[in-house]
Amino acid sequence: MKIYYSNYFPPKGFAAINLFGIIIGRKEYGSLSKYELNHEKIHSRQIIEMLWGFFYLIYLLEWLFRLIQYRDRVAAYYNISFEREAYDNDTNLNYLDNRKWYAFLNYMYKKER
Repeated sequence: MKIYYSNYFPPKGFAAINLFGIIIGRKEYGSLSKYELNHEKIHSRQIIEMLWGFFYLIYLLEWLFRLIQYRDRVAAYYNISFEREAYDNDTNLNYLDNRKWYAFLNYMYKKER
């Protein structure tokens, strides 16, 4: 997994973004912690199982749905099933060893964060 740091991307308020398995961290936040890296590794697994393009399409569609549902873009972000899974398990550094395929589906209808 490649990690790059940028002064301008991702947007302020976000430590990192995963684009097709490449992690871009916001330089001003410093090096990513092992938990932030694990969060992004979870996204990498999701991206692979969703065949890259479908991950981003479903991510965007679910964010739009959650935006309508919560009427708040931050709440919409935190309630995307991909993010719920990653945030709920980023401190478990062994999570990916036992994770079942498409585990994010368990978070699709789970009560909000």
